[in-house]
Amino acid sequence: MSTGAASRSSRPVGGEAHVAKVIGVTVAAAVGGFLFGFDSSVVNGAVESIGTHFELNSFMKGFAVAIALLGCALGAWFAGRLADIWGRKKVMLLGSALFIASSIGTGLAWSVPDLLIWRVIGGLGIGIASVIAPAYIAEIAPARYRGALGSLQQLAITMGIFVALLSDALLADSAGSASSDLWFGIEAWRWMFMVGVIPAIVYGVLALLIPESPRYLVGSNLDEEAARILTEVTGEPNPLERVKEIRLTLKRESNVSIKDIRGPSFGLHPLVWVGIWIAVLQQFVGINAIFYYSTTLWQSVGFSESESFKTSVITAVVNVVMTFGAILFVDRIGRRKLLLIGSVGMAIGLILACAAFTQQQGSGDDITLPDNWGVVALIGANLFVVAFAATWGPVMWVMLGEMFPNRIRGVALGVCTGVNWLANFTISLLFPELNSRLGLAWIYGFFAFCAIVSYFYVHFKVPETKGMELEDMDTLGDVEAALKAEKAAAKEK
Repeated sequence: MSTGAASRSSRPVGGEAHVAKVIGVTVAAAVGGFLFGFDSSVVNGAVESIGTHFELNSFMKGFAVAIALLGCALGAWFAGRLADIWGRKKVMLLGSALFIASSIGTGLAWSVPDLLIWRVIGGLGIGIASVIAPAYIAEIAPARYRGALGSLQQLAITMGIFVALLSDALLADSAGSASSDLWFGIEAWRWMFMVGVIPAIVYGVLALLIPESPRYLVGSNLDEEAARILTEVTGEPNPLERVKEIRLTLKRESNVSIKDIRGPSFGLHPLVWVGIWIAVLQQFVGINAIFYYSTTLWQSVGFSESESFKTSVITAVVNVVMTFGAILFVDRIGRRKLLLIGSVGMAIGLILACAAFTQQQGSGDDITLPDNWGVVALIGANLFVVAFAATWGPVMWVMLGEMFPNRIRGVALGVCTGVNWLANFTISLLFPELNSRLGLAWIYGFFAFCAIVSYFYVHFKVPETKGMELEDMDTLGDVEAALKAEKAAAKEK
């Protein structure tokens, strides 16, 4: 990193008041992550009732869960370009509106096509939020706090998961079961979706209140407004100088398209491949098999519906608590070390779950675990969640928001986030069918293998971005050189 880069990285934030403002703005933007998490897991409590109500087989049940993720991938693909044209705030409002419509439409769906269409519309909103939130946070956060503030996105996702599972449990308990009528003669599973209107409205209101991204303002030739926000929100001591730096990088990235992420590494820029593979591996370790199907999973090993809901809520609480670990350590330990630690922890937890399910009796939806193997499965699954929540969950979003050179960041972030959603779609779609055909031991064995692969991939391919300004990410263009420089610097210390 150049001397100029180092000096920028050490810029102070202008006092406690500005730190509070930066945190406040970040939290508001991260509510998009809350919607992401809520939508990801609200279907957990409804999936069995949806299958029964619409008479779906295991494949169609998985498709009804997963189809929203195709909308997510599409929304993520277009979000960056829309944000450059309309601004970050307007795109956040679009995401809010789409999710409000989807929550009501899904809750009142009367046929399978109707259900699938509303799920896709909600996915579009969540895909938009999943790209805009980390990009906005990375653009407005000072470098020294960017890792922790970027992790708030994942904390919001975990809070969304927790609230979704908790509301599912409360609604199911109030009605007697997810399929029973609750209020106005409408089944509890439908209310599970319609509750999503509340956080979507909150997100829309907060989007109106936060300032626009300085980078967007500079790109729209509103330099004075950008300087004012840099001064008032982040406490930037030299706002006009910072505006000039942003303008220089924007000039380099003007008229960027998908063609600009091409490079010598199998047709793509090396860092784009790094982003793609960490996006794929984050999903292929199986986290959403836990959060989409955990209630069904625990019922299958002998838990009652009520006990399964409670166990899923406990898992969600663990997920929230451990995300604070990432917030505390991501800017101290660094991104790479946390990912490596997480890979080891995830692999151990998944191997335990795999071992437990090798003892299963029965098949498909009718399985039990003898003796204490149910406890082993529960411990393994929660150990996996602990490791994921403290590392891969938040750190991937931090890295995708910051690791690309400014010139290609918007396009690269959209591509990698879209790939993350497609990987999520693949796991979510195939999980019920593979469970019925192969069994959970094979599935968790595959997840464990991916966790082991993730360790070696990070070790050999992923560079460190801790403490770097966004304007200095160009130095990571040669991934191999960056890793060699890091190792050399570590040996010198």
